[in-house]
Amino acid sequence: MLVVPSNYHEPERAELAPRELAIEHARNKCEDVSMRFPHDVVVAADTVVDLDGVAYNKPRDAADARRMLSNLAGRSHVVHTAFAIAAGGTFTVECESTRVFFFPLEAGEIDAYVATGDPLDKAGAYGIQGRGAALVERIEGDFYTVMGFPLGRFVRTLGRLGFILPITK
Repeated sequence: MLVVPSNYHEPERAELAPRELAIEHARNKCEDVSMRFPHDVVVAADTVVDLDGVAYNKPRDAADARRMLSNLAGRSHVVHTAFAIAAGGTFTVECESTRVFFFPLEAGEIDAYVATGDPLDKAGAYGIQGRGAALVERIEGDFYTVMGFPLGRFVRTLGRLGFILPITK
């Protein structure tokens, strides 16, 4: 396996719903890398946090992270993670969505979390797989979607594409 960063820059696309934005970004990342490696299997993914139809990508800075977390505090939102697969002349894009419920958060909690630096490279300014787990009251759906890659759906998609995996035999 080789990790190849995409040259695609994720523009804000206000005309797209958050789910469609995740799909668009995953597709474009995959297309960019697959053009450079046309004979390889290429997988790309993108995660967008959706609060009332507004897309929350990665925060620009600490102040933006505080704003996002303040808006998410005590509320539910949806996390959309899309993945794209280019393999053997086929191109497939899938998207999974999970609802996340945050605890009410005090300003000090938000400041302490932002000070760790963790939120700065994560959609919605939190990572459920690390310290951000303490912000989450519960989820409805797939944990791995919130983490950034819906593994179960991915494995089943590979099976549908003809890849032989132990779980899909």
